[in-house]
Amino acid sequence: MNAALLNEISEKLQRGKAKDVSALVTQALEEGISAEAILNEGLVVGMNLVGDKFRNNEVFVPEVLVAARAMNAGLKILKPVLSNEGVEPLGTAVICTVKGDMHDIGKNLVKMMIEGQGIACVDLGVDVEPAAIVAAVKENNAQLVCLSALLTTTMMGQKDVIDALVEAGIRDTVKVMVGGAPITQAFADEIGADCYTLDAASAAREAKRLILEMKGA
Repeated sequence: MNAALLNEISEKLQRGKAKDVSALVTQALEEGISAEAILNEGLVVGMNLVGDKFRNNEVFVPEVLVAARAMNAGLKILKPVLSNEGVEPLGTAVICTVKGDMHDIGKNLVKMMIEGQGIACVDLGVDVEPAAIVAAVKENNAQLVCLSALLTTTMMGQKDVIDALVEAGIRDTVKVMVGGAPITQAFADEIGADCYTLDAASAAREAKRLILEMKGA
């Protein structure tokens, strides 16, 4: 396996060079490197390093966004090949901003970071009713629900979703992750969420951990 090429994919991703990442992913496939290896040892490694730098305040949201876009450029090429190779996503997450809240930058960043862990994301967008989230969990057999709230006035929307999952009888089939500017660990505990993270990089790591936990890995 061409370790140097996979390392170059990781490096270009970290620098947000989407066109270079696309070209290198295509080259790696042409050289016979498996799509799974390109994903795990190129894109995921690169995105994890960006996440580490983000947590350490070495890079900031704009740099993470361009890195995530570069990762998505690579994923666009890899997805059909992964499917043909029979490589399944690690799991499925339903992600959205709760009812009454129109903010999407944080949610979009978390989504891209989670996808970088090999997890399929069903993005319901913003201002989402609890019933729509319940329906998406059932329809996609999701293991994880990620809820964003950026306003103190919409925080309780996260509890409404958890209550709806309980009412639907599927609360024990999913893990619920919450985040957003006004959210705290204490609030997450109070509403019965399974996980709270302060930033997108941590959310991606925790998403992977929670899904593996749900699958008994």
